Amino acid sequence: MTEPIFAAEPSRLLIAAAAGILLLLLLIIKFKIHPVLSLLISALFIGLGAGMPVPVLVNTVEKGAGETLQGIVLLIGLGSLFGGILEVSGGAQCVAQTLINKFGEKKAGIALGITGLVVGTTVFFEAGVVILIPLAFGLAKKTKKSTLYYVIPLLAGLATGFAFIPPSAGSVLVANMLNVDLGVMIAVGVPVGILSLIFAGILWSKLIGNRMNTGLPSNIQEVREAEDGNLPPFSTVLCIILVPLVLILCSTVSEYIPGIDFIRPALKFLGTPFVALIIAVLFAMYFLGKKQGYNGEQLKKILDHSLRPTGQILLVITGGGIIRWVLQDCGMGNIIGPALEKSGLPLVLVAFLIAALIRVSVGAAVVAMTMAAGIMAAMPGVAELPPVYLAAMVCAINGGATAFSHVNDSGFWLVNSLLEIDEKTTLKSWTIMETIIGITGLVCAIVISLFA
Repeated sequence: MTEPIFAAEPSRLLIAAAAGILLLLLLIIKFKIHPVLSLLISALFIGLGAGMPVPVLVNTVEKGAGETLQGIVLLIGLGSLFGGILEVSGGAQCVAQTLINKFGEKKAGIALGITGLVVGTTVFFEAGVVILIPLAFGLAKKTKKSTLYYVIPLLAGLATGFAFIPPSAGSVLVANMLNVDLGVMIAVGVPVGILSLIFAGILWSKLIGNRMNTGLPSNIQEVREAEDGNLPPFSTVLCIILVPLVLILCSTVSEYIPGIDFIRPALKFLGTPFVALIIAVLFAMYFLGKKQGYNGEQLKKILDHSLRPTGQILLVITGGGIIRWVLQDCGMGNIIGPALEKSGLPLVLVAFLIAALIRVSVGAAVVAMTMAAGIMAAMPGVAELPPVYLAAMVCAINGGATAFSHVNDSGFWLVNSLLEIDEKTTLKSWTIMETIIGITGLVCAIVISLFA
């Protein structure tokens, strides 16, 4: 478990956290203050309210900004470049049209959900979003439907893949901490992931997509639609999209293949997400840029245009990350865990509640997974539980760590910024989607535990 750098008095911290989150909502929704400013003000309010010394608070804010950006700044930037070329070249439109032709308009969302589920098992959520979201926008542009109709299945697929199905980082992380065999985890996680996708992705997208008509982001709306005859070949676009995914997958799989020590370092390097995205951008520049008739100056303008929203996206995500670090460094996770340990509830439910409470309090899914898994692994008798029961516990933990995403979660602001929707809409669409995933994971975990 992560040790806090400042041990806040528990009741004071809980009051400060609740007041800080309430203040954040009021600043954004009621007073219409920019999210970046609102997030920073709320983070400072929580830290001061919890009694954190000013030098420690300042250090936490600076550390939180750096730690939050460290893992995603290159992914967001490179993903924006990749998506910009994909959109302007007609690549996204080509894929959208092909999906519609193959599955029909009514089933194109299902295709995106399945794509997200597969991709989510190999890459971090943020990387999958920036790589694939242009496809959802392309479909929405083609069909004139709400972006939520196509984005929600994609996001749900990515989130469920990351949470439940190895070799995703989320599922492997918790499975390893609880000593769960990955074969057992795959057998349990695949049906849980599929059910979560059906409920949170397919069914919820139809409901929310029909009720809330969200338009395309401004940078997408500004792009001139290409004529069908000028669209790049579907096979070319598909291969380029698969480049980063295949490289990342090869890197992951290489860990489990014996006898390839001579090539494993190269695969690990090429499969590093930002390296894979650099390669994808270069391929896109050549095959979707140069080959489509764009010269160097035109490509530069396309790339410049695609980076315009990146600064704001990163700042908003950073603000959410700072709140997370303030809460974490004050010891919020260490307050919640021990209290539930003594509750006497079923272990699967305890695992879910610990993860969910840390998720609500701290915001970061991986932090919630790590803290909850650490608490459960330390509990007496857990190590002797049947393998299937432990796999169910992994699903419960990761379900709790996925649910209830709100304003202290950087993923909330990533979706909010990329879709250019307001905070109310994000809460009604994204937050409920994440919660459906979490509840589905819990229900499945309870059912599986009964037969373990």
